[in-house]
Amino acid sequence: QVQLVESGGGLVQAGGSLRLSCAASGRTFSTYYMGWFRQAPGKEREFVAAISWSGGSTYYSDSVKGRFTISRDNFKNTVYLQMNSLKPEDTAVYYCAATGYHSQYNLGRSDEYDYWGQGTQVTVST
Repeated sequence: QVQLVESGGGLVQAGGSLRLSCAASGRTFSTYYMGWFRQAPGKEREFVAAISWSGGSTYYSDSVKGRFTISRDNFKNTVYLQMNSLKPEDTAVYYCAATGYHSQYNLGRSDEYDYWGQGTQVTVST
């Protein structure tokens, strides 16, 4: 099994920055991709970003591209989401997730991920 624990959420004004962390434990080498999703009240869970095991490949939703950066430190078993130029529409609960082995991946779909953290709240005020 893989356990994921998010941290770093909080309250920030529009234009500010936050860095989220996701600490992984357990059978971490069974994770092929790590990702971040978010869910706001009344909305579906949406894809934010993903990263390969090596960190060499990254993917972003159009809504955050150029503002957010995903990275990972395999030595520390931690994935990060650096969020800059935050907007009120970024307000959501942010979830860390990990895939197991799949023959192919559709990283934008939440049902492609096998492991999930409990989430951390990000609130961006006007």
